[in-house]
Amino acid sequence: MIALIDYDSGNLRSVEKALKKVGADVCLVRHPKEMMGASAVVLPGVGAFDDCLNALRKQELLAGVRDFIQTGKPFLGICVGYQALFEKSDEFNSCAAGLSIFSGKVRRFTERPGLKIPQIGWNQIEIAQPACPLFRGIANGSYVYFVHSFFPEPLDETIVATRTDYGDTFASSVWKENVFATQFHPEKSQIIGLQLLKNFVSLAK
Repeated sequence: MIALIDYDSGNLRSVEKALKKVGADVCLVRHPKEMMGASAVVLPGVGAFDDCLNALRKQELLAGVRDFIQTGKPFLGICVGYQALFEKSDEFNSCAAGLSIFSGKVRRFTERPGLKIPQIGWNQIEIAQPACPLFRGIANGSYVYFVHSFFPEPLDETIVATRTDYGDTFASSVWKENVFATQFHPEKSQIIGLQLLKNFVSLAK
């Protein structure tokens, strides 16, 4: 069973549908105890960093996420669910502390003439870790779908799984042991996104 964390995130249903399309048995969870029997956990996200962390804290899910990651079972963060894995964010004078699974902070794209912020739409990924199981069967240079103004800057470059250029070159996904996270939205990335989710689900079996 894949536990999909429900903290009133706007893209929850689209992630649920995509996971089910690739054969996952999905259960929405709102309390840490509901994650205990899961074979994998997905933390989706749309919106602001502080809103995500504050909602997770209110539902007592911050410790639950940390505890689940410690089990060694697969964990996937998406968009703001990716950013939440870091220490802090520059977004809107953010005050919330991140999960600190990874060292580094979330920052905004650099303003440049002609660059539209937020990045909304399709962009390419450069695969930095070909061994990452999330990208099995996915070609270098594939296009995926982004909606964001901010992105994490990992202090540990070895966790970067893919990079993407949008004025700044940024870590569009990371991987360390059982933890995977993407700034792009697999559930909106059509064939490539479904392949990625299929790869993730296969790790939970």
